[in-house]
Amino acid sequence: MKHNIIGNTGIHIPPIVFGTSALGNLYSEPDYATKLEIVKECIAHVPKPVVFDCAGKYGAGLALEMLGKIFEELNIASDDVIISNKLAWYRVPLTTDEPTFEPGIWKNLKNDAIQKINHRGIIECWEQGNKLLGEKYSPKMVSVHDPDEYLNQAKTTKERERLLSDIVEAYCALLDLKTQGKVKAVGIGAKDWKVIREITRLVNLDWVMFANSLTIMNHPAELLDFFAEIHAKKIAIINSAVFHAGFLTGGDFYDYKLMMPDTPENKARFEWRDSFFACCMNHYVIPATACINFSMTPPGVVSIALNTSKPENIKKNVDSVNSSIQADFWAEMKLKGLINADYPYV
Repeated sequence: MKHNIIGNTGIHIPPIVFGTSALGNLYSEPDYATKLEIVKECIAHVPKPVVFDCAGKYGAGLALEMLGKIFEELNIASDDVIISNKLAWYRVPLTTDEPTFEPGIWKNLKNDAIQKINHRGIIECWEQGNKLLGEKYSPKMVSVHDPDEYLNQAKTTKERERLLSDIVEAYCALLDLKTQGKVKAVGIGAKDWKVIREITRLVNLDWVMFANSLTIMNHPAELLDFFAEIHAKKIAIINSAVFHAGFLTGGDFYDYKLMMPDTPENKARFEWRDSFFACCMNHYVIPATACINFSMTPPGVVSIALNTSKPENIKKNVDSVNSSIQADFWAEMKLKGLINADYPYV
């Protein structure tokens, strides 16, 4: 497994990055032994340094806290891991029955989180994240988390301009940290790729992480053009959420929302999935492997971020990243209209 360099940052990352939302109790509450085993499996199956993608939003800081605790227990050397911390959410005491920041998603949390996106706020998030992780494992990669959701709060054009100014301020703070040598690479993580495009034209970034954007199910030409644009600028691309929150591998959630075939759009998604599964069966291809392979095909994609709450899936994910799929599978996918006929990379 060959590591890829991120721009001129000196950071080399493997083609798989491990998400950590399960450590923050996303959808369920794994016990500590399971969380420990997840991290052990990640470290066991990927050459060092191993990259973990985390965020203050994940369990209101719980994922950061668990990651640091487990690293200490396993006696992991700081040079053997790279932490990417997506910043924007700050841990606060829980004063309600459940967290207010994403009700119903995170299980049995002891804290809440509030959003802080501006120059000072993002520094506070970074400082708190370092304390939760332990200074020894402070992140080398940082970003503003979900700026698209932040902008979506705007009710007017003027308000959106103000919120966008907050985001740019936050990036100025992160770039200052990079200049000071406190972090190595500055990026962005978002679900709305058009917001990523808007911000990359305002701020000089080293890497971008797309979520729920370019997948085997959805890969619009306009997005592929943007991939080519940032690749030409030597901005590294990390692709994530390539299963649409598990839906493409048989789960009940699509982009983190419970999915039922109760609208024409939702019904079409279920029909696409049924046809996709049939095509995979015809060619003896594991659906997850197809999703992973496809999402790594555009030039500029240096890594794919994968997340699981099951330790036994770690090696399967690594094997999927390392595997290749025969051309006849892709030909049938195009013939059946499951991927765009003019998609150029398979």
